[in-house]
Amino acid sequence: MSTPRRVLVTGGGASGNAVTILLRRAGIAVDLIEARPDWNATTGSGITLQGNALRVLRELGVWDEVSASGYAFGSLGVTVPDGTVIHENEDIRTGGEDLPATLGMQRPRLQQILIDAVRASGATVRLGTVAKSLEQDADSVSVRFSDGTTGRYDLVIAADGLNSTTRAAIGIADKPEPTGMAIWRTPAPRPKSVTRTNLAYGGPAYIAGYCPTSEDTLYAYVVEANRDRASIPPETYAEEMRRLARAYGGVWPEIVEHITDPAKVNYTWFDQLLVEGSWHRGRVVLVGDAAHCCPPTIAQGAAQSLEDASVLAELLTSGRDWDDDLFQAYYERRIPRVRTVVEASVQIGRWQLDGVRDADVPGLIGRTMTFLKELP
Repeated sequence: MSTPRRVLVTGGGASGNAVTILLRRAGIAVDLIEARPDWNATTGSGITLQGNALRVLRELGVWDEVSASGYAFGSLGVTVPDGTVIHENEDIRTGGEDLPATLGMQRPRLQQILIDAVRASGATVRLGTVAKSLEQDADSVSVRFSDGTTGRYDLVIAADGLNSTTRAAIGIADKPEPTGMAIWRTPAPRPKSVTRTNLAYGGPAYIAGYCPTSEDTLYAYVVEANRDRASIPPETYAEEMRRLARAYGGVWPEIVEHITDPAKVNYTWFDQLLVEGSWHRGRVVLVGDAAHCCPPTIAQGAAQSLEDASVLAELLTSGRDWDDDLFQAYYERRIPRVRTVVEASVQIGRWQLDGVRDADVPGLIGRTMTFLKELP
């Protein structure tokens, strides 16, 4: 059977952009649609990328730009609320010894780098567009789009995120579930003393942390029990985050001075999702948050989404038929790794919610990161 050559990617986040770049490199025609007209190019404060994420970004050909735009570091500090460091841990280089263990960067900058790479790949991009319906036969998928047009594809890759409409459309009933925690995030200038992530445990929040994202910037975050979003007016977001963050010492007073604009503060619940059994139905296959998500307690969400894209593209360009066996091979190769990350990330949050004081958080993180040093 000849190799199919036309693919639709729904969603222009990390996994959708990455799989588009890799498939175009192999000469496969790709249409990418993204619901947001701005392609999420200005959304978010910061992102922590560990070595296994950096390895995929290098595969995409954007590592030089990522490296120049971000802030690399190799250790994690644990503090008490007053800012006193009580533990320092060297990060495991999950991407190999030739890449940093961890790199923080501004999320909009990473997105723009990937957008530029997608554009340069020659993919057809349509913004402000979603798939309204999918109809499959044995060899292809017919898609009707929100602008009234239609298209026929050999494969649809659903990269449309946590609340994926494509996942639901193909009959996968799994939905994300809240874990009980929520996070406040904001960008801020980087104090010169901030050269890595430090995490404070205790105080009025479960975690208060920050990550340098460039020579001049960082993003700060505070994790608490989730609250009804309707009870928190958006215009109070800066005030709410300041209230929590004021309890912390070290560089936090300097960070708090810059938490003034509620439009720059993001409030998000932590969710968990792991689709079991398979990540495809016919010729529609899930990647990234459409298939799995977890709290950012070990900062592996983006890394696992990028790895999905890399593995799926590798299989699709291997010369094998695009059939159930290939898509099931993709799932079986990814599920042990993703399950390990999801379960560890959720467990750390559960220990905090339950007030388990003797939980072996460093041990669990260490075991997980050691496993992730293996190639996906």
